[in-house]
Parts: sequence; C-alpha cells; structure tokens
Amino acid sequence: MTIRWGILGTGNIANLVASDLQLLPDAEIAAVGSRAQERADAFGDEFAIPQRFDSYEALVTKADVDVVHVASPHPYHVGHATLALEAGCAVLCEKPLALNADGAARLIATAREQDEFLMEGMWTRFLPVMDDVRRVVADELGTVQVLRADIGFHQPFDPEHRVFNPALGGGALLDLGVYPIALAFELFGPPDDVTSSVVLGDTGVDEQCAVVFQYDDGMQAVWQASVRADAGRTCAIAGPGGRLQGRRAWWKGAPFDLTRADGSTETFARPFEGNGYQFEAAHVMRCLRKGKTESPVMPLDESHALLQTADALRQEWGVTYPGEG
Repeated sequence: MTIRWGILGTGNIANLVASDLQLLPDAEIAAVGSRAQERADAFGDEFAIPQRFDSYEALVTKADVDVVHVASPHPYHVGHATLALEAGCAVLCEKPLALNADGAARLIATAREQDEFLMEGMWTRFLPVMDDVRRVVADELGTVQVLRADIGFHQPFDPEHRVFNPALGGGALLDLGVYPIALAFELFGPPDDVTSSVVLGDTGVDEQCAVVFQYDDGMQAVWQASVRADAGRTCAIAGPGGRLQGRRAWWKGAPFDLTRADGSTETFARPFEGNGYQFEAAHVMRCLRKGKTESPVMPLDESHALLQTADALRQEWGVTYPGEG
C-alpha cells in the first residue's frame, strides 16, 4: 500500500525530507503547498510532484494525500498542523512540535479529538544506529549514570536569520537543544531538577546554554547547545559496564564507539543513503498501516513534556517569543 505524502512548506527541511521520501518505494510525494505558486511549482518540478498549491489551506483540503509533513518554522507548527488534522490528514510535524507546551497541548488535543495520527519529527530517534545504542544501553552498560552531549555551530549574526529572530522562535534551545533533551528523556525520563547557564544575544534569544538535568536516583544529563561555536558535537553515555561515545554529529547517525569496563572496544556504524529522514517517514507509514494515531517510539505526551522542560528553561532565562504571555 503506497502512502501519499503532502509537503507543507518548501524550505531547506522540506527539501531534505522530500529527497529522502524518494528513497522509499512505498511512499509517493503527491502534493506540495507553499504561500506562493511559483515556489510550489519550482519545488514540484524538482521532485516531480503532480499537485502544487499556492496556500497551505488548499494543500490540506484539495490534495489527495494520506499524511502531511509540516516543514514550516517553529511558530507556525501548531496552526499548520491543525489545518491538516482538521482536514482529515495524518501529520508528521517538524521538531519542536510547537513553540511551547501550551501550543503542544492544544495540538495534541486536536489530534485526539479528530482521531488522526500526529508525531513530532524527532528524526534522530529513528536512525539505524540508535537500535545499537538502545541494545548496548540495555545489555552492556548497566544502569546508566551519565549522559554528556554537546551540539552547536557558529552562525554569523543576522537578526533576521531564524536562529536569532524571536518572531521565528529563534535560539539554540529549540533549534538544537531539543536533541540532547530528547536523548536524556529516552534514557532517564523528565528531570527531577534542572540547573542552567545561558548567554543571551542582542535579539534576546538564547545563543548558548549549558544545562544539567539531575535525577533523584542519582543520574545526570549534562548538555550544551550553541549557535556561537562548535564544541565538537559529540556525546557519551556511561554506566558501570562502560562508555558509549557518539562521534561528531551524533544526532545525525554518526558511529558510536563502545569502551567496556574490561577495556575491550567495539564500534557500531550504520551508514545510510540520503539525509536520514526516511527512517522516521517509514515509521510513520508503518503506524498508519496499523491504524495507529500515535507513535510508540515518539509518543505525544513525551513531546509535550519535552516542551514543558524547554519552557521552564526559557522562563528562568527570561526568553519569550512574540505572542507569549
């Protein structure tokens, strides 16, 4: 059974996802929607998409699709995903699911009221090497005590760029920090206590942050996100049985190196074609074929809890976005 996809948006992420959907023989990109017909046509020409629409409303109400990938900027996720859900379409929404936890709660409620599938596109969780990571964590490391992760790059300052613009949900936290938060949640769940330090930029968004998640059982997750510098982009998961080290760009499917307590080592590498978004898309399609309205791998309540944690950090830092209280 072929699953027909609609792409909402024509930016960089939409291009990456559309390219990867072409790697799946049981996926068809049937439609694209943009705010301008010329952009929809250009995107349609690039990916041989037959239905092209000059509005998102037209995409979700007129296109013959099963699922819509929402690829618009953070502040528009709730509105655009709601359009699709209320039109009877399943939704894969780019991370973060919403700008804040209140928006996520409204969107989740809509999906459940409409009895439609909704999932946050936390694509790292579906990459092949993560199967090895989960197995090693479960079978070899013992009770994990520490997660350490960093994620960052140097982005030249431009107040209109999405990572610096408050109107676009800018900041290192929502653009990058969601990856180590999601990994910490998968390993330990939501933190019992949080401490942090932040560097705010000229536009008022968080350009760099360092965070410690503390758990009552003694575990810690220590992570940093930055749009000011690249600190290595590595991670480590450690327990009494050894250490699992994710190489540079760990959230993109890089190899992981295991060093056991006895000194023996092993490397887990799962190279793949494309950008890596095809794995979350394939998971969504499996869920749809089984009649599921929610992913067991990236459940909606976890997406909501992730944003509750992000909201608490932003409140501590004094970072707000237009339209928030």
